[in-house]
Order: sequence, then structure tokens, then C-alpha cells
Amino acid sequence: MEKLAIEGGTPVRETKLFYGHQYIDDADIAAVTEVLRSDYLTCGPKITKLEERLCRITGAKYAVVCSNGTAALHIACQAAGIGAGDEVITTPITFAASANCALYCGARPVFADINDRTYNIDPKSVREHMTEKTKAVVAVDFTGQAVEVDELLEICHEKGAVLIEDGAHSIGTRFRGRCVGSIADMTTFSFHPVKTVTGGEGGAVLTNNEEYYQRLLLFRSHGITRDEALMERESEGPWYYEQVDLGMNYRMTDIQAALILSQLDKLEMFSKRRKEIVKRYNEAFSEIPEITVQEEIPDSDTTRHLYILRIKPEKLAVDRKGFFAAMAAENICCNVHYIPVYRHPYYEHLGYKKGLCPKAEKLYAEIMSLPLYYAMSDQDVEDVIHAVKKIVENYRIS
Repeated sequence: MEKLAIEGGTPVRETKLFYGHQYIDDADIAAVTEVLRSDYLTCGPKITKLEERLCRITGAKYAVVCSNGTAALHIACQAAGIGAGDEVITTPITFAASANCALYCGARPVFADINDRTYNIDPKSVREHMTEKTKAVVAVDFTGQAVEVDELLEICHEKGAVLIEDGAHSIGTRFRGRCVGSIADMTTFSFHPVKTVTGGEGGAVLTNNEEYYQRLLLFRSHGITRDEALMERESEGPWYYEQVDLGMNYRMTDIQAALILSQLDKLEMFSKRRKEIVKRYNEAFSEIPEITVQEEIPDSDTTRHLYILRIKPEKLAVDRKGFFAAMAAENICCNVHYIPVYRHPYYEHLGYKKGLCPKAEKLYAEIMSLPLYYAMSDQDVEDVIHAVKKIVENYRIS
């Protein structure tokens, strides 16, 4: 048995391997440089080109790009008409923005529990939490695996609610042959550096609904329009514009848009490599009885953003915190996605209590995110597997 690095043994690798990392090539650099030398740094032609490209890739009719994924969620909620007194159902296993977007609009987040095999929000739990106050469901494609979109749409539309698919993890994923972005009432994307495609920051909302589209455009840009059809007064000249609603400055720069456009040229390549790594991880970890592998629903052809390792504490003489520390000592840097949103102090101060979603809380206590990104070499992947097996062997309860 190999001695663990945390106990003085030799780490499985000499250099640190991080859980996520962007991939930038010469084409990306050239695309950004081109914009820097152009007449437009923001509100220019790259914005339109990116929105058109996202529509072509996903099959959605409309796309509105914005400053980041959180902004995308916020304007989606505004476009859905969410306001004071409304409720928005979401999952606790997500970044806080998926719930905060309801608070930004004066609504109350309601947390439905997860499916403890797929880790996505459970449609049955969503249905149980529906009330006459439910205005929307924000369903997160956790790790990149699509939520059960058709069932969630049916539940929402029965109750007159809007389905917002938080696709921050899932660009490139298909559900029943359809691209994420073209199915839900609205879908949001994020282009943060650890995501499959990056613009440094950046976000987008996609929809097939023209009314939502027009609202999204307004809320992205201060609630200001130059469209005479939307103005309340007669135009005073070509310079004239009106603020017709209270929006935000959530505009994306052409610098970001150019980088995202270049990255989208590599989406198929990024997706293929991520699938290869996930396949190798699944093969290796499915053989270890002390570990649970996230279940993939056959409906989702997933471009995975995160790979979740779930330990079985009852079979190991170590908890998640100890396993995490042991991985770090082996020079494998993991992360945890996510602390249940309602367990953050801010939400506790709002009155949310531990125990709301038992399956989500149990999952949180047992998981960590392993390295997963395009530029990982085969040896990097094998180093991760080696480290996991080494730790399990040392802590296995015989």
C-alpha cells in the first residue's frame, strides 16, 4: 500500500493540478486584438455576431448577451415579470446566483430537493412546492447534465409559471436531441473562465418568445430604447432615446464577445475532450465500491462542466474534509460544488433553516469536484485516478 502524501509519502505528481482552467489559443488572442484595434470596444458589431452565433448553435430564435451569468439570470427574472410577493423555485445545489436572482426582483426563493442519483432538481419536489404564488422555476443543469426539461415545462405551464433553465454549466449539451438553449421558456448561459467556453466573464439569455426578447433587451441596457415603436412620445430626432422601464447596465463588451466567438469555434473540440475524460473517470470509479458515480439520464447528451466524486462515508475511515485534504496533499486540487444555498448566513438571516432539502444536504457532505477541463493530458487524468484509488485504499474499512 502506498503511503499517503498527507502522512509523509510521495505525492502522485510533482506539480499542482487545478480543478478547472481556461484554454486560450492564438486565434482567441488574435480575435481580441482585432477588436482592440477597431472602432468599437463595446456596443459594437461583435455583440450582434455573438447573439446570431448562439442562435445558430442552439436553435433558439433570440439571444441577448450580457455582462455575466448572474446578470443573465436577473434579466430573465425581470423579463418573466417576477416581483414582490412572488415565489421562485430552484435547487439548493447551485451557486447562490440561481436563488439571488429572485431576491433581486423582490421575490422569495423556494428550494426543492434534488434527485440523489442525478443531483439535478427533482420534478416531483418541484411539483410539491408549487403554490399560487409560484411565478417561475429556475432549474439548474448541474455539472452540465440537462434537467428533465419537458417534465418541468409541463409542470410550470400547468400552473402558469415560467421555466428558466440555468444552463451556466451546459453549453453544448443536448436534451432528447435538442440543444440546451432552445427548449425552456428562457435559458441562461455563463462564460466564466472555468466554464466550457469563456469570455473572461459574460452571460446570455436565449428564448423563442419575442415578448421576453424585447424585455431582455430593455433590462440589459438601463430600460432605454431607440425603437420608436416602444417610445411614449414622438421622436425629436436621430439622437433621441427614452427610458421606458428601470433596467440595469448589463451590457457585454465587444472584447468579451470576440473572445467568446473564437471560443465557440472550438466548442465541439472542447465537448469531445470533456466527454473522453468523463468516460475514463466513470470507468475507473465505477469499480470502486466506496465511491458513487453521478448517474447520467439517457435523455441528456452532456457536455460536462464539473465531475463530481461522491464518497460513501460509511465505507471509509475519513470524511469528505479529510479526503479533500488528502487529495490536495497529492497535488490534486479539488473544489466543492455546492454549499446548499439556504445554508449561507445571509439566507439563514432571512429565516431559512437547515433540513429543508435532506437529499441535497447529504450530497453536500459527501462530494468534491475533480479536475475537468479541455487541456488536461491523459497523464493528468490518470494522476487523478491514481490519487483517488490511493486514498481509498488507505482509508478503506475492511
